[in-house]
Amino acid sequence: MTDGTGGAVGTEDNAEAAEGSPCTGFDGEPDTSDSLKAFGAVLKAFRRRARLTQEEFAPRMRYSPQTVASVEQGRRFPTAEFVERAEEVLDAFGALRGAARHLSRSPGLARWFRQWARLEAEAITLSTYECRLLPGLLQTEAYARTLFVNQLPPLDDTQIEAQWVARAERKRLLTERPNTAYSFILEEHLFLRRTGGMEVTRGVIDHVLDVAELRNVEIQVMPVVRENHAGLHGPIRLLETPEHHCFSYCEGQETGQFVSDPTVVSMHQMRYARMRSQALSLEESLSLLRRMRGAL
Repeated sequence: MTDGTGGAVGTEDNAEAAEGSPCTGFDGEPDTSDSLKAFGAVLKAFRRRARLTQEEFAPRMRYSPQTVASVEQGRRFPTAEFVERAEEVLDAFGALRGAARHLSRSPGLARWFRQWARLEAEAITLSTYECRLLPGLLQTEAYARTLFVNQLPPLDDTQIEAQWVARAERKRLLTERPNTAYSFILEEHLFLRRTGGMEVTRGVIDHVLDVAELRNVEIQVMPVVRENHAGLHGPIRLLETPEHHCFSYCEGQETGQFVSDPTVVSMHQMRYARMRSQALSLEESLSLLRRMRGAL
């Protein structure tokens, strides 16, 4: 499934992390390391040395207190921008940069998704077309746990919990980055499949409708009957960095491919743009979801 931490098992939602360009192969186990906790402890020590609370430190960093807390607790991978700002604000003598060089991803994030996850956390635009399952950013806990429980080879309880923690942390991007523009194109059959049962599906539709109310989020549904479809090559993810560099990402079952070639990225952008015109409008999409919810 997709998403690096479990969408489809082993993809973006099962990887929720990737490193390499492109990345192929997977050893079956996400990276495990105490390095995130170690970095968080160093950050916390320098913050306390500066006599700043998390609430005082966060505005100077231009991040939310929740993000600062997550990094200090070793639950969130700090972006390069976060590290540099922390160095400057805390006058850390290069210690934070040094600690950041030894970071590895926490449990719940597969290797092939890591590079995309880092860029995703800083992107100013993020566009996602999905035809296999709901993207990780839109999943509810019940939906995500259904995916994890059905994963093969089976996961144990610790692995399932680690994947959910990673998924839940990543979902915060939608609310913690209100200046990032998010676009989703979702196939209608993702809701018709009723993954997890009717109750889970009701919760998913309610959640997607709630997310669609955010000013920085646009959600469109691709109808089941669509004679012309530009997305038949499969899922597409696109992003634009603060420096206005554009990248794309494609996923298989146990592989992920990070794409930086401008020619290929442009081709993916072209397909996504065509799909936006082929999908239902924003208003039509939400109306369809409400009708589907009422029919359950």
